[in-house]
Amino acid sequence: MITNICCIGAGYVGGPTMAIIAQKCPHIKVTVVDLNEKRIAAWNDENVLNIPIYEPGLSDVVAEARGRNLFFSTDVDAAIDAADMIFISVNTPTKTYGVGKGMAADLKYIELCARQIARVAKNDKIVVEKSTLPVRTASAIKNILDHTGNGVNFQILSNPEFLAEGTAVEDLLAPDRVLIGGDTTPEGQKAIDLLVEVYANWVPKQNILTTNVWSSELSKLTANAFLAQRVSSINALSELCEKTGADVNEVARAIGMDSRIGPKFLKSSVGFGGSCFQKDILNLVYIAKSYGLNEVADYWEQVIIMNDHQKRRFAKNIVKTLYNTVSGKKIAFLGWAFKKDTNDTRESAAIYVADDLLNEQASIHVYDPKVGAVQIQSDLNYLETRSEASNSEGVHVYDNPYEACKDAHAIAVLTEWDEFKAYDWQKIYDAMLKPAFVFDGRNILDAEKMNAIGFQYYKIG
Repeated sequence: MITNICCIGAGYVGGPTMAIIAQKCPHIKVTVVDLNEKRIAAWNDENVLNIPIYEPGLSDVVAEARGRNLFFSTDVDAAIDAADMIFISVNTPTKTYGVGKGMAADLKYIELCARQIARVAKNDKIVVEKSTLPVRTASAIKNILDHTGNGVNFQILSNPEFLAEGTAVEDLLAPDRVLIGGDTTPEGQKAIDLLVEVYANWVPKQNILTTNVWSSELSKLTANAFLAQRVSSINALSELCEKTGADVNEVARAIGMDSRIGPKFLKSSVGFGGSCFQKDILNLVYIAKSYGLNEVADYWEQVIIMNDHQKRRFAKNIVKTLYNTVSGKKIAFLGWAFKKDTNDTRESAAIYVADDLLNEQASIHVYDPKVGAVQIQSDLNYLETRSEASNSEGVHVYDNPYEACKDAHAIAVLTEWDEFKAYDWQKIYDAMLKPAFVFDGRNILDAEKMNAIGFQYYKIG
């Protein structure tokens, strides 16, 4: 039986997952470790509302388990030494250098974890891949552990996460499935059973699937690729709808009622973002290419191409509608996070729309309920398309939406925060320059109401 779990990585996956395991398994000591002292300090903040990740319900879970059997620490070695089971939940960004640049996953953090575990471990351990990884990463981890260890036996399991940001706590409490991949050897099966036992404290046994390691690793990439493909498919049709007079929402509703298709992920928008979809598809593309499967690679790459096109098209439409110039014009952005109910901005459509409009010399004024100025500047600087000084000159961040929209030529809705629907849009209209334009990149506002107020209202599809 597992009594001590360590998780390396206190980010979007490690933090929430371990909090729920600790809450549901009070008999297991769970320690989340990270070298980032600032992040660990935030997880340990006396005011539980200051934890570094915003997810509805998460602070309550942390408040219940923290200090009882949930701990956050920077002492990685001590946590590895004490644990029976170690989750690796570190970042696996897309490579920005060398072979596979722009596509392959950068596994340097995973390898550093494996080497640290090998160096510290004095007794047998089960190592669980929680980060999203390319297929056959487990064999690389096993290779490192087996050849640098102290005669310690390691079992490697793959246990990918299927969390949607904004609903992570719900997804962890009642998952569609928990997937665990391991070796087909008796030792591998025993390790799988031990992890099944942990989840079975709250997840029905029939929702826990066990497979071989490769199937588990590939299932994660495939799930995200299929979801992203649906978004790109409906977005491709949104452009056709705009040309033909069809309504993409009506088309989505009609096809979504087909039980073989279903209604989810058929919402047309300015494009998908987040840390997973693009990264995982690029990973799939790279893996396919590395095996010489060029047609497979091209097929999945098209999902990304369509997504990039949708973001560019949205920015171009703003420029075209504002009489072919936005130079010096105030454009208000409502939303910067890649989706509602999260403070994550990774690959957010807002970043790329802002970048295109800054190239056109627009003045961008941003309000997001959960994302602040430091993060917004950092997102734009990361693109390296212009100097940091010109980014901070071109982008202004507000903590009041009405201030952000005051005297604006146009408003772009880039995140589907519920609060945006409840604003006093008459008040916003009165304070804007006329004609007052609204570009609804998430199709969340009431078109009739907006037009009645006097807005020139544009939605996708």
